[in-house]
Amino acid sequence: MIRLVQIADQSTRRVALVDEPYLRCLSGASSIYELTQFCLGTHNSIAEYVDSHRTGESLLFDEIYDRRSRWRLLPPIDVPGRPSRLLVSGTGLTHLGSARERQAMHVVEQLDPDGAITDSMRMFRWGVEGGRPPEGRIGVAPEWFYKGDGSILRAPFDPLEIPAFAEDGGEEAEIAGIYIIDDEGTPCRIGMAQGNEFSDHKFERRNYLNLAGSKLRPCGLGPELVVSAEFGDVRGEVCIEREGACLWRQEIMSGEANMCHSLANLEHHHFKFAVHRQPGSVHVHFFGADALSFGKGIVLRDGDVAEVRFDGFGRALRNPIREADKSVEPIRVNVLA
Repeated sequence: MIRLVQIADQSTRRVALVDEPYLRCLSGASSIYELTQFCLGTHNSIAEYVDSHRTGESLLFDEIYDRRSRWRLLPPIDVPGRPSRLLVSGTGLTHLGSARERQAMHVVEQLDPDGAITDSMRMFRWGVEGGRPPEGRIGVAPEWFYKGDGSILRAPFDPLEIPAFAEDGGEEAEIAGIYIIDDEGTPCRIGMAQGNEFSDHKFERRNYLNLAGSKLRPCGLGPELVVSAEFGDVRGEVCIEREGACLWRQEIMSGEANMCHSLANLEHHHFKFAVHRQPGSVHVHFFGADALSFGKGIVLRDGDVAEVRFDGFGRALRNPIREADKSVEPIRVNVLA
């Protein structure tokens, strides 16, 4: 599999091929966005681009990953100078373990005397029954949410901030699909990357209708973009570190073998909207989480470190947690009269 990273120093950006323990620098593009635009325009594959644009220049990945180099890792996708051209979104209740975690968050919504189930469990059951349609058919729609534009993406080792207005911040270890829309409006999958979707579970737990607002938070992505990633049965691990020690660790499972929705069904229901097929735009779409530390009663705090690692997706994504100052003033709106 081809694995790519984006790196930068004080004045320069580069795209590099991961060839452990080295990064092999590529020429012709300073971003993966530019690289994919070239591929679309010339009808070349990313593999062909990599083969024809190797420079012979190599960097030690350890030095960059351990932050002992002038180079630093960037998110594995962005639209340089135009973050509004990148949409971050996701689907929930897609994994066979996700309904259990959501139900644990909504403990006040257990079965009522009439036997009614929560909306979360109902949507999960719809996915189990109709989320994996036969080839050429359309299945049931998953839960969908908007997270933000490219300005919310955080690189490995960048902090994930819990805003002043938030009640909480919690990791969600996931895999995200990364897409670009070609000139004809056709979505093209560039690859996949591991991510920390990060959201406010306390706020969501108050009422399921708070889900939309709970997702408007930064998210971690990377370090590596995996082209032609295997998405059958993907295993991994998520860990929360506090004061240098592991506070909580959980094995996680993703990929279609562990989901109630097929990848094709998730992609259809995201890109069926014409507004999501604007030429030149980029999409980062999270496919859902299997396990949450919040479901085990853990509340993240300033200084904790969240680590996400999936087999086959390269080095771990590590992000510290930062809590913003809680003294916040109301946002004032000016009137143009």
